[in-house]
Amino acid sequence: MASPASQQAGGNALNGRRVTIVDVAARAGVAISSASSALNGRSGVSQATRERVQEAARELGYVPSLRGRSLSTQRAFSIGFVLHRSLEVLEADPFFGAFIGGIEQAISPRGYALVLQVGSTLEEAEGRYRELAANRRVDGVLLNELRIDDSRIDLVQEIGLPAVGIVPPIDSFPLPCVRQGSAAGVRALVRHLVELGHRNIAHVAGPPGFVHSQERIDAWRGALEEAGLATGALIPGDFTYDGGRAAADEIAAMAERPSAVVCANDLSAVGLMIRAQELGWSVPGDLSICGYDGIALGTYVRPTLTTVQASPRRVGAAAAELLLDLIDDPEANALRHVDLPAGELVVGTSTGPVA
Repeated sequence: MASPASQQAGGNALNGRRVTIVDVAARAGVAISSASSALNGRSGVSQATRERVQEAARELGYVPSLRGRSLSTQRAFSIGFVLHRSLEVLEADPFFGAFIGGIEQAISPRGYALVLQVGSTLEEAEGRYRELAANRRVDGVLLNELRIDDSRIDLVQEIGLPAVGIVPPIDSFPLPCVRQGSAAGVRALVRHLVELGHRNIAHVAGPPGFVHSQERIDAWRGALEEAGLATGALIPGDFTYDGGRAAADEIAAMAERPSAVVCANDLSAVGLMIRAQELGWSVPGDLSICGYDGIALGTYVRPTLTTVQASPRRVGAAAAELLLDLIDDPEANALRHVDLPAGELVVGTSTGPVA
């Protein structure tokens, strides 16, 4: 038998060949069917047998064949994430790196892989879902950045594809979902600015039609109303760096410029900040700027960004965990909701007292 060192060097090899479940069963002294059940979490074996098989697998450096697992369980052992945005957004926005990192953190220990695809239009995105289901490439999908009256909800139900949505705290969502509201965080940003003396507070919004874009607009308006202030300028930002830069140019053309801006996400806030400085404004002296999400980029720029730490990685991990639970037990998790804490205000140096 190969020594532990040679097994490690060979990377899942035994006497020059790949370790199989037959080898694991022989090492544990059990039938192949019992070894398979123990390693795949199925019933029919005692806890002592399960532990003995798992120990044998570790000793031999056994890595299950994904193809073999798929054939025996009729699963793909992968989940899908179709990003309904352009490739440029995926490249530029660190939010998605953190979100995908959270997904991987959840699925890797359970033996699953992520299938990531991009659909720049709604038609392309829907086509990706249909292909994933038709080709049995995934066991379920995550629905992120939901739109108002999102057609993907009906689509996944129509094609029978297990799905988990990522939504604000609403009760009427028809699928299992992870709920994290942004309203409390946006209100905290507005209150922070009001306490600094700001009275003309604008909002750089996300793309129209997105549920979380509208939630943040409503929270900004509501917080201003609570403070007894008039609604400031509503400026499109598209959740992008370039959208933030364009917002700065729009502010520059205003007869009465706001003294502070709440951006719908950090990336547009950074774009706004950089362009404002190019225009010769002091941040926060001439313009206080806030973001939302808490991506690391906000700590790298100067001044550092005041934001709400919503932890994209935690959201991705929670959504992936729920999806795997749904795949394992559809009935128990058919309408399950996982509520995450609201994001926390993080005060950077991009906000200050009104001049």
